[in-house]
Amino acid sequence: MENLRLYVVTYNVGTSTPEQNLNSLLSLPDSKHDKNLPDFYVVALQEVKAQPHNLLASALFDDPWTNECKEVLAKRSYVKLKTIRLQGLILSTFCLRKHLLNIRDVEADYTRTGLSGMWGNKGAVSIRLSIYGCSICFVNSHLSAHDHMLKARIDDYDSILKDQHFHVDAHSEIFFHDYVFWMGDLNFRLLEELEMSLEEIVARVKKGEYQKLFEYDQLRYVMKKGDAFTELQEGDITFAPTFKFEVESSFYDCKRRPAWTDRILYKVNPNNYDNIKLKIQQNSYKSHPEYSLSDHKPVTSDFTIKMVRSKIVTDSTARGVKVFADYAEEVVQFKDIEFWWAEEDNCVTYSITKEITKTKEDWIGVFKNNFISLDDYIIYEYVYKNASPVVLPKQASHSRSTVQPTEYTVRFSELDFKGKDELYQLVYFSETEDKVQSVLGISKPFALREKRTNSAID
Repeated sequence: MENLRLYVVTYNVGTSTPEQNLNSLLSLPDSKHDKNLPDFYVVALQEVKAQPHNLLASALFDDPWTNECKEVLAKRSYVKLKTIRLQGLILSTFCLRKHLLNIRDVEADYTRTGLSGMWGNKGAVSIRLSIYGCSICFVNSHLSAHDHMLKARIDDYDSILKDQHFHVDAHSEIFFHDYVFWMGDLNFRLLEELEMSLEEIVARVKKGEYQKLFEYDQLRYVMKKGDAFTELQEGDITFAPTFKFEVESSFYDCKRRPAWTDRILYKVNPNNYDNIKLKIQQNSYKSHPEYSLSDHKPVTSDFTIKMVRSKIVTDSTARGVKVFADYAEEVVQFKDIEFWWAEEDNCVTYSITKEITKTKEDWIGVFKNNFISLDDYIIYEYVYKNASPVVLPKQASHSRSTVQPTEYTVRFSELDFKGKDELYQLVYFSETEDKVQSVLGISKPFALREKRTNSAID
């Protein structure tokens, strides 16, 4: 069996800042060298502070919560793949560095549902990608609030499904993926038919008597009726309602009846490939009551994605791609660079190892060595405008199928980095006009040197 582990977080942060240590929330071990780490982290946030000046800053930089997650995870060799934001709604994906060259077709989308789709205070953000040929879609949603707005939450769900669209063949919609993870502040409350006072509900919760209350959970009710979320499944809930608390405490706020508003659901399409049965195992599903920065408690879940080992997928939708094979597919290989000169033009040579569709949007970025986010490029050059083919001597071959290697050079304009004593790397991005992105090659680290001029002799 082959498997990947994914750790999913959802947290309505209530416009707070990350003043508590996040290690417990991310279930990070004390040792930074622990080998039993998830392959992916998926962090879904709601109600991140979204005033106009905050949104302007977030267009250029990560919000404080995403930045804190990024810094914490970077210590264990995670790289941020993608973040998408819709006002206070944020979704970020992180992966271990060793997986970067096996991730393809990363794309994000968003849907507004607030004020009938005119406002983004409610809605959904999503990120889809392929890993070793297997497709995954993550959705973070914040649905309509209040006990009596059950119909509005159902309508929100329908609107999200209809509106979300991706530009990847065979994976254009949310449920057209091998695996789907849907999380967020779904805002489902207890059914109004529950004839129990707020005090009685709180008393039951304190005693750990969740089952009677959960029989009136609105989400499970609409799933059973077929009104919404019927395509997904959810693990057993064994934790207390996650809403509504007094901020900076573990006491419920008497303004609302406690409810399980914060949820993580999932779906697997087990038979998408011939002779391979995809599987998923939920290892944990819990809340973190020690976090008290907002009126919600965060919820996390640890998954293992499993499948039967197979060399080649024969299903037409997979296009013969190896699925979950243990290899790093470097489609673009950079020639080793010993160093570049600072404040001068420099060239890089790379070869393409297999046939790919090049677009006008393909680019090469310069990053600091051991970069922690794919957004952290320092400068870049578009391949379409600046790549020149290298003429190679023809090699004798008795086989008509032999493909001559293809090499290109790209010139980078004058560099003036502040950190001349640091190492740098090049990353080749394949990107379509619809902003579907893949990492196809990463260079070895190289230094940046400064030329010294001979001083005049008196």
